[in-house]
Amino acid sequence: MTDFFRLPLGQWVEGGIDYITETFGWFFDAIRFVISGAHDSVNVLLTSPPFWVMILIFAAIAYAARGWIFAVGTVVGFGIILGVDQWENAMDTLALVLVAALVAVSISVPLGILAARNRTVSTILKPILDFLQTMPAFVYLIPALILFRIGDVPGIVATVVFAVAPGVRLTELGIRGVDSEIVEAGQAFGASPMRILRQIQLPLAMPSIMAGINQVIMLSLSMVVIASMVGANGLGQPVIRSLSRGDVALGFEAGLSVVVLAIFLDRLTASFGSGTGFIGFLVNSMKLRSRTDTTSSTPDATAAAAPAALGIPARH
Repeated sequence: MTDFFRLPLGQWVEGGIDYITETFGWFFDAIRFVISGAHDSVNVLLTSPPFWVMILIFAAIAYAARGWIFAVGTVVGFGIILGVDQWENAMDTLALVLVAALVAVSISVPLGILAARNRTVSTILKPILDFLQTMPAFVYLIPALILFRIGDVPGIVATVVFAVAPGVRLTELGIRGVDSEIVEAGQAFGASPMRILRQIQLPLAMPSIMAGINQVIMLSLSMVVIASMVGANGLGQPVIRSLSRGDVALGFEAGLSVVVLAIFLDRLTASFGSGTGFIGFLVNSMKLRSRTDTTSSTPDATAAAAPAALGIPARH
């Protein structure tokens, strides 16, 4: 009776994966080549200089982002990573996270913009994003391993699939949250939809978009250990070894290194959204040509915000 009513969903998925592998194997080989090349390039950039050079670079980035306190904390944090002999693993992990986050952001932000501008796309994407966020992360490794073979690439691909959803959601949320009166005022001044998007909606939605990018990076980092199960290098390898050996010391050192990377990346990306530090100043300088108070509810202030954002002189 159970066999009569059982749906062979697993067999259908397996058959689909086999068909895709046989038919589009060349396509996935090309993706593997590109992602592997990008990961290796970033990894070389991070591991070739001496450790003290990289620590100074990270400290300089931290100082530009949030000030000297963050810079000192960065030096201490990466010094701890060096002290527990996890430097190379940490740089492998950082390279994996950077590549995966870059791919995920390049997918999630355009999809979020498209969903914000088209209700049909948003309706289609919502169940897909729900599926991606609720599916156990380990399941992503199975098709990734079949399509891209063992190594860093299947780990990066699984990380991208796992981390892309919050970027789409928060980008859509940020653009939809822009005051419609400001958009209408921009349309009244003859601005094209692309110009309104570029000079009004995206700058005003930037805090939400950066929050989405932050979540993408954090989820990418959370996949480090899982990605190591399919051969990805990095801090996940010592964590898995410590689990198999019952080595508490090794597990704690590798886990602490992951925490240091997480704090560094989280505070760094948060500075882009909050506008703190020199980096935030540069980001804000590119947002609007004229900063205006968009929180005012008066019609005159709302009508003046759009032309100011578009670089149109105010009418007197």
